[in-house]
Amino acid sequence: MTSKPRLLDLYCGAGGAAMGYARAGFEVVGVDIKPQPRYPFEFIQADATTFSLDGFDVVHASPPCQEYTPLRARQNGRHYPDLIASTRELLELAKVPWVIENVPNSPLRHYITLCGNSFGLRTYRHRRFETSWLMFQPEHRSHTVATSTKKRRKDFDAGMNISITGDVGSWLGPACMGIDWMTGNELSQAIPPAYTEYIGKQLMAHLEARH
Repeated sequence: MTSKPRLLDLYCGAGGAAMGYARAGFEVVGVDIKPQPRYPFEFIQADATTFSLDGFDVVHASPPCQEYTPLRARQNGRHYPDLIASTRELLELAKVPWVIENVPNSPLRHYITLCGNSFGLRTYRHRRFETSWLMFQPEHRSHTVATSTKKRRKDFDAGMNISITGDVGSWLGPACMGIDWMTGNELSQAIPPAYTEYIGKQLMAHLEARH
C-alpha cells in the first residue's frame, strides 16, 4: 500500500479514537451531528446514520452509549437511542473492514475489551470493540489501584486512578486518557487514543495481508 488508507470515524466526538488511528497510519475523516471544534483531523458535520461510506478503506463507529451505561439508572429510567444494530447493518453493507465501539453491557458481538491499565493510563475505562475481522486482546492486567470518583485532585495526587465521568476537568486528560486537546466534558465521552492505536496496528496488518 503506497498511500495511507482512509478511515471514516462515525459519531466521532472530539477525536480520541481518531488520534489513535492516525498514529497507526490512517488518514482519518470524522463525522458527527454536533459541531466538534477541537476535532484534530478533517471533520464533516452530518448525520452518521445516513452518511455515505463510499471512498473509505475502513469504518469506525462509536454509536451513543447512554442506553447501556449504569448512569442511566440515575435518570429515572430515561431511554436513549439504541443505534448499535442499525449501525452494524450499515457497516456490513460497506464491504470494508469495520469497528464498532461501545461501553460494557452494550450488545456487541465477538468483541474484545480494552482497559487503560493495559496501556499505562491512570484510568481503567473498559470499552468493548466489535470488529469484522479477527482481532486479539492484550493481557488484561489486574486492577490493583483504587479508583476515585469524587475528590479527584486530592486522590490523583495520592496516586489513585480516576473515573472519567461528567465534566472532570481537562487537567486529567494527559495522564488518564492520553489526551491534551479536549475539555473535561469531551473527555468523559472519549476513547483513549492508545486503544485505537492498538486496534489500528492490527487493522493495518489485516489490510496489507489483503493486498
